[in-house]
Amino acid sequence: MAAVVSSFSAQAQTASSPYHTRFATDGPITLGLTGVNVAGLLLIRAKTGISPEAAIALKKTDVPFFDRFSAGYYDEGYRTVSDYTLIGSLIGSPAILALDPSIRGRAGQIAGLYVQTMVATGAIFTMAAGTVYRQRPLTYSSTASITERTRQNATNSFFAGHTAYSAAATFFAAKVFHDFHPDSPAQPYVWAAAALVPAAVGYCRIEAGKHFLSDNLLGYAVGATMGVLVPHLHRTAAGAGMTVLPMQGINTNGYAYGGLLLSKQL
Repeated sequence: MAAVVSSFSAQAQTASSPYHTRFATDGPITLGLTGVNVAGLLLIRAKTGISPEAAIALKKTDVPFFDRFSAGYYDEGYRTVSDYTLIGSLIGSPAILALDPSIRGRAGQIAGLYVQTMVATGAIFTMAAGTVYRQRPLTYSSTASITERTRQNATNSFFAGHTAYSAAATFFAAKVFHDFHPDSPAQPYVWAAAALVPAAVGYCRIEAGKHFLSDNLLGYAVGATMGVLVPHLHRTAAGAGMTVLPMQGINTNGYAYGGLLLSKQL
């Protein structure tokens, strides 16, 4: 067993990578952005729902015309599907990357970049959801219970966290694959898969009555941007590890430090 661990550690140090990371530089940034995540989650938890009278008085005509079609949607089945699809994308994206020997050889570094991507996405999402009050489409539904329509969580429509996190995960995987294998003929299929999975999550969130179309479009854009931008800013040729986004620390052995905050308030 010791020989296997030693061999893997040596491989992690010597495997070629298109990325450059520095714990000393990026660690403090990561801690700061993690603090933003915590602050956002506290703001979300501090929000209050609307009264039953206010929920009953809601009118679909108050919703912007481009989102009005889904006002009143509510389907728990689609909510469940969106939950499992999100979990699958979060776990599946790094798992698929780990199947590639060249990427697996830099497992610590890639894991750190992946966590960084999620923390960056989470910082934007939690602060938005914690400071913006927007009723979910289900609050306009006559089939959803009044309890569901008036709970605090019903004010978290802006923006779609499930879609954002899923897009961040899949686009990160596609970007890393692209950077390690820029000439691979599989590129179109990898990017297509990266685009379709969060789109499916977004569709389910609309049908579930959790988010409007605009919430999902913004969540998709935020997640996809973080998924591509975080690893891109750490490309070796892009400036010796210059970082303007939260970076999880990687020590010289390629091991990652840091954490990921996900909220049940998505």
